Amino acid sequence: MIEKTLAIIKPDAVKNNVIGEILSMITKAGFKVLGMRYTKINKEQAGAFYEVHKEMPFYADLVEYMSSGAIVPVALEKENAIGDFRKLIGSTDPAQADEGTVRKLYGESKSYNAIHGSDSAENGLIEIGFFFSKSEIVLSN
Repeated sequence: MIEKTLAIIKPDAVKNNVIGEILSMITKAGFKVLGMRYTKINKEQAGAFYEVHKEMPFYADLVEYMSSGAIVPVALEKENAIGDFRKLIGSTDPAQADEGTVRKLYGESKSYNAIHGSDSAENGLIEIGFFFSKSEIVLSN
């Protein structure tokens, strides 16, 4: 089944100038880019995006971090996109991520782990809608 997911290349990866390398890994893994932008979000926007984690002890640090610099949200599509993307990016903690994954290659720590990926098809659609209007998404033929 074709699914959509959202990737966000996080501030640490943008700062380390590895946007191209990460996008290359994503497209080589068969993902189609439906939309992409280079942007910065404020604390209010980051808080709204990560609201699902509001009660978690890491929430405030996550909001601070995600609003600290430029990010690159990318709307993606692929057969089994959620599972395949989670495998491509690796464990939240780069030290525990499989070799060759985005986080193993470009993540610095559990907090600065280079990339976000949607955790379900439903959240993928919600998250894409957070960053992109319908007119900004180029659907496959």
